[in-house]
Amino acid sequence: MQSMRYKFAVIGLGRFGTRIAKTLSDRGAEVIAIDRSIAKVDALRDDVSLPVCMDSTDLKNLKAQNINEVDAVVIAIGEDFESLLLTVVHLMSLKIKRIIARASTPQQRLILERLGVDEILSPEEEVGSIVAERLIHPNVKTFLQLSDHYEIAEIKSPAKTWNKPVSEIGFRETYKLNLITLRREMSEMVGGKPTVTSTIIGVPKSDNIIYDNDTIIVFGKTSDIEKFVELNS
Repeated sequence: MQSMRYKFAVIGLGRFGTRIAKTLSDRGAEVIAIDRSIAKVDALRDDVSLPVCMDSTDLKNLKAQNINEVDAVVIAIGEDFESLLLTVVHLMSLKIKRIIARASTPQQRLILERLGVDEILSPEEEVGSIVAERLIHPNVKTFLQLSDHYEIAEIKSPAKTWNKPVSEIGFRETYKLNLITLRREMSEMVGGKPTVTSTIIGVPKSDNIIYDNDTIIVFGKTSDIEKFVELNS
């Protein structure tokens, strides 16, 4: 995949942040890897585009790295929540397009939510490679990496597939993918309140229509899944 058009910053290079930075770089993205520790930064010098040793709580430092030009910033600081919060505030003041922050406890998650952070990661629940996949392909909700570059992926239906029958998409013929099933979100009234429920379509038939609220679950090579997402988004 040619994804050098993507540019990300990862702040905090513990095991979680390092895994995200390396995976993003392996997927072809340009990565600014930031940490206060010169040892952690040096460990990534051969793996990322720009390793930077600096204090992210200093607004001048962030500006010096043109941080406002990146597509997203992942704040993976794990041991100093005060530094994480101050970094978040600075990034918000710089109007960063997308901020993803780490929360180690429910209390930290609540504070970040109150600050207005929409994307919050819990390292105990998230794998760094999955976080990187979501950054590269926002339409990919989750995926299970298998051997020999194959994976099973849940994909929010791309715009060019909406209101088309399965037969017209050409999953197998055009993209070499096997369509496993479709998951459809449906709104209904439960107890007088609108509730969204998910329904599995089962084994899709050729005349099943794909809608904008569907999740497509496919099996195939990683490169073919990327091709499907990119060509239909």
